[in-house]
Amino acid sequence: MARVHVIANQKGGVGKTTVTVNLAAVVADTLGSNVDKPSVLGVSTDPQASMLEWAERVGDALPFDFAQCHDDPGSLSKLRQFEQYDHIFVDTPGSLEDEAILQTVLAQADDVIVPLEPEPMSFSPAARSIQRVIAPSGARWRVLLNNWDPRDGEADLAQTQGFVQAKGWPVFNTVIRHYKLHARASAEGVTVVQYAKNRVALEARQDFFRLALEVLGSDGQAPRHAREADAPREA
Repeated sequence: MARVHVIANQKGGVGKTTVTVNLAAVVADTLGSNVDKPSVLGVSTDPQASMLEWAERVGDALPFDFAQCHDDPGSLSKLRQFEQYDHIFVDTPGSLEDEAILQTVLAQADDVIVPLEPEPMSFSPAARSIQRVIAPSGARWRVLLNNWDPRDGEADLAQTQGFVQAKGWPVFNTVIRHYKLHARASAEGVTVVQYAKNRVALEARQDFFRLALEVLGSDGQAPRHAREADAPREA
């Protein structure tokens, strides 16, 4: 049974698509996916179809299968039945208007990644997303500090970490740093595993490899639906 990983935050522009594509690419590369039998599926539920455009530019070099499903609620409600995949990564809309889509995929999710940029304007939208739809779904979730630019110093990062700690939110150890490589990847038709082999590209890739290890490890916990299946049932 596939593990379903949902990348969600109802604020646009926090890097959900970049996280989804690059994390799916790294996991596919780590698992040794091949063109005959990909082990990873990337799914876009965003009507803006940014992930679709990216996938089309990468073309045959895309290391995972891809599906655009924003207008296919039937498929979204059956993601866990896609037994040919080990992992499914789902990009979600950045709008409250598409909450029905988000709720549908959250019902299938084993875990949820909530990207949060280290800036105060991102705090309230993330809190609303978590309190309104993510936490009530029952899926395991963690905040990902995303797109931090070390050149700006550590003040914003420290402030964001303090906010997350004060909220008591679970958070990934990995912080995704800001690199122009990530911003240009979609237009250039590459994923993080296809970046040029140089020092900067290596550093940019390392963040997503570290994140993939955390996602795959899941702190030793079984996927949510596996736990549900094993739970004792009332007589």
